[in-house]
Amino acid sequence: MKVTIILSLVFIASISLMLYSAVALVQKKKLFSSAPKDVQAAIIEREHERFKGARVLGWVLIIISLLGIAGAFIFAAVNGVQNHFMLWQFFIRFLLMLYIYKAFDIICFDWLLLTKSHFFQHYYPEIEGCESLEKFGFNRKSQIIKIVVFPFVSLLAAWICTLFVR
Repeated sequence: MKVTIILSLVFIASISLMLYSAVALVQKKKLFSSAPKDVQAAIIEREHERFKGARVLGWVLIIISLLGIAGAFIFAAVNGVQNHFMLWQFFIRFLLMLYIYKAFDIICFDWLLLTKSHFFQHYYPEIEGCESLEKFGFNRKSQIIKIVVFPFVSLLAAWICTLFVR
């Protein structure tokens, strides 16, 4: 269980680094596809970097984030194979990792960062006053779909992992 919690924290840290890198460093409008529609419409494309090399640093950090996410799940699988996990043990591990992340996403990203703090407005002052920044749950449908799909994804990943257990 400790390994699963630690891997969940690695996953969350990687996603958080990716969000920060996209918002603060890369600052490309195309990276805001999951933002509320009114926020997407209000964002002005940044032609100039915040500082010399900011975009390159941002992309490097996004790649590191993607490697961290992949690494957390690969380590979860390899560790489970080494410990001769059964299907349900893999399933529970992957499902916990995804649900812990989703809880963090909803509470910290959607509620705290988007509606309570002024994190995004600090980097994009033009979005001040967008209705979605005041309204928690703008992406409720998307969140529910992910919550429903996660058990199936976890079960598939668990089944694949069991093929490697001897």
